[in-house]
Amino acid sequence: MKRRPVVLATGGTGGHVFPAEALASELLGRGRNLVLVTDVRGASFGGALGRLPTYKVSAGTPSQGSVVARARGIIATVNGTLQARRMLEWLQPAVVVGFGGYASLPTVLAATTKRIPTVLHEQNAVLGRANRLLASRVTSLVLTFPATQRLHTGDHAKVEIVGNPVRLDIRALRASEYVPPAADAPFNLLVLGGSQGASVFATLIPEALAGLPAAQRARVRVVQQCRPEDLGLAENRYKTAGIAAELAVFFIDVPRRMAAAHLMVCRAGASTVGEIAVAGRPAILVPFPFAADDHQSANARALTDSGAGWTFRQRALTPEILRAQIARLMEAPADLAAAAAAARTLGRPDAARALATLVEEVIARTAPVQLVQPESGRRANGGGAA
Repeated sequence: MKRRPVVLATGGTGGHVFPAEALASELLGRGRNLVLVTDVRGASFGGALGRLPTYKVSAGTPSQGSVVARARGIIATVNGTLQARRMLEWLQPAVVVGFGGYASLPTVLAATTKRIPTVLHEQNAVLGRANRLLASRVTSLVLTFPATQRLHTGDHAKVEIVGNPVRLDIRALRASEYVPPAADAPFNLLVLGGSQGASVFATLIPEALAGLPAAQRARVRVVQQCRPEDLGLAENRYKTAGIAAELAVFFIDVPRRMAAAHLMVCRAGASTVGEIAVAGRPAILVPFPFAADDHQSANARALTDSGAGWTFRQRALTPEILRAQIARLMEAPADLAAAAAAARTLGRPDAARALATLVEEVIARTAPVQLVQPESGRRANGGGAA
């Protein structure tokens, strides 16, 4: 008999997609049948997620924007939940796994109303708003950080700590020890702005590096992710300063770049922080100041409070402050190595495996639920395989 599928519900940003991708790879390796449910952004997924049967449901953001925008978000969520209920009736899943974000809300909510086992994964050090709405309803609440904020008292009994699953090619970096820069040798600086890029880095970092002493400028090798509209500006600044720089909107080989990096400068999204820890690389973290509930600052503190890097608030970070920090670290390989080692101790390379095992345990201990059979041939509205 064919086993009932595992439904993965996720949105389209990297923070939600990467752990879903890691779990999908692990469960596929165990012979599980998987189905992906997402919003309209799901068509762009690659990797293991891109190979899955994909269904789309309506989703909105009911807690942000104007009154009209919030009303539209509520209507979209209600419509998406109705779509997801019909889809789940047809799919008959063994479990639904949600990765947070409002795109996952309708599917996980629909599953809880139909008494389908549910697992909710939170990537950040602050429980996200959608996950807060769902936490009391789900079968198991899985966290990345032990001290995750915004948990309700009643949620603790169902909490499991597994970490944030990272991609297989990031996990492979665990086998390569960090090698600090040698004196007077090239210094590799990797700048990542997260899945949405970071415009501030296109001006802040070139200006900071341009003021380095000539000997340090000659050593620096920059690899930097930029938004398309920022590429020209950043290229001109680096060229004027005589700094070797390779810029791109997206790097398909981030793991290789991380392996070579002596220092990273990046945002503090959950996936970025998780990958830094698993790889064991020193980083300067600049949390996105407008993130919901300031969760990136909480993520950064979870890493750097243990000595695994340095956190700077964007509003207070000037080119002069950043320049002084980079200049100091270029001459302090022992400090870089210590930060890399501290990051490595926080890494959870087996998070995907642990989450997959937990998902299977939930399936095993939850009595099969007899779902109401849908009308013949009926699927979720807009929810045929994409």
